[in-house]
Amino acid sequence: MAGVGSVVDVQGTVADGFEPVRDAFAANFTRHGERGAAMALYREGEKVVDLWGGAKTPDTKTPDAKTPDTKTPDDDGESGPGPSGGGPEPWTQDTAQVVRSVTKGVAAAVPLLLHQRGQLDLDGRVSTYWPEFKEAGKERVLVRHLLAHRTGVPVLDTPLTPAEAVDGISGPRAVAAQRPVWEPGTAHGYHALTYSWLVGELVRRVTGRTIGRWIAEEIARPLGLDLWLGLPEAQRGRVGRIAAVEALAAPAAHGPRLRPKRSVAEAYRDPESLTRRAFAAITPVPDENDPGYLAAELPASSGVATAEALARFYAALIGPLPSARTARSGGRLFAPATLTMARTEESAGPDRVLVVGTRYGLGYMLHGPACPLLGPGSFGHPGRGGSLAFADPEARIGFAYVTNGMRRGVTADPRAQALVRAVRTSLAALEA
Repeated sequence: MAGVGSVVDVQGTVADGFEPVRDAFAANFTRHGERGAAMALYREGEKVVDLWGGAKTPDTKTPDAKTPDTKTPDDDGESGPGPSGGGPEPWTQDTAQVVRSVTKGVAAAVPLLLHQRGQLDLDGRVSTYWPEFKEAGKERVLVRHLLAHRTGVPVLDTPLTPAEAVDGISGPRAVAAQRPVWEPGTAHGYHALTYSWLVGELVRRVTGRTIGRWIAEEIARPLGLDLWLGLPEAQRGRVGRIAAVEALAAPAAHGPRLRPKRSVAEAYRDPESLTRRAFAAITPVPDENDPGYLAAELPASSGVATAEALARFYAALIGPLPSARTARSGGRLFAPATLTMARTEESAGPDRVLVVGTRYGLGYMLHGPACPLLGPGSFGHPGRGGSLAFADPEARIGFAYVTNGMRRGVTADPRAQALVRAVRTSLAALEA
């Protein structure tokens, strides 16, 4: 049984030289209160780390966590009882997990690939593809503004209910009607939930397919990924149940500080702040363990994947995968020019929603103090509560960590950061 501060029998494999990663993964259970998790790493197109451990489901006394990207730092995380029955079910090699905003990084690949194929102009106006979007002062919004969180529509004046959020109609209609809270293109702020309907509807208008279907047909299936935006009913039994987990006190040397700055905490507490309103675009918060939520295609938050699939996805963005079942560039997704666009800084500085300074490329968070990745060239996306996935072209790696133990925080979970540091240590030793 995996519990707070417990020792866990870690399963999986690591290639020679990556033993520090296994040690850090195991230490997360004792040092950081991990419950159930998996971590994978690809290097030069080959898998070098594949680890898992802990519990797939919480015990009956553990409260479930609230929905992805809506839980605030002062929230106690209690939204209902855990699963009925006996003790927790163990995490296994094929356990998948809802990964919250890590989904954004997968979704961002779609418009970039459409641009790469000549189907979408990143410098074109959104209204060219989606005429209704020009309403309420948004006629000059560019496609790149959507990807770089510069649209000015991180909030909804009238939040959607959970049912409306997933119906495929109400969300696009709401963001199309919403007046921007800043002039589009002049500032940036994390579109925590509205990203779903902004990017998802754009893709549907361009391709005639939902973004979940596009990902399944053009990315997941060719690359052999256990990754879904819109979980099929047949895969439900593989999915770990998320629940809140308490942070353990840790020495400063083991990771970033656990308490948010006062200004950040105040922004989350203020019901009128852009921060609080952005994370309340769906009200009341949906149950992300619910099958209906997992089946939804919300590219901001409802993706389900294994760590291995996410690491493989990011590896495929930057280089060929020898075993990929696709004829496109030997399994490589991004052409060099697309890769450059994905990680070229589009937004930087004070984030009007997250309050702290953030950096974005086209759909991806970039390495920086608010979201530390492997190095300056890294690009990817964290998921609120802990999960993280990214690529680093210079180090030639694809990294992914997923967890069902949800903690407060958006961008720099200490469990993920411990693993990133271990990867950095391993690579430095191998290249010495």
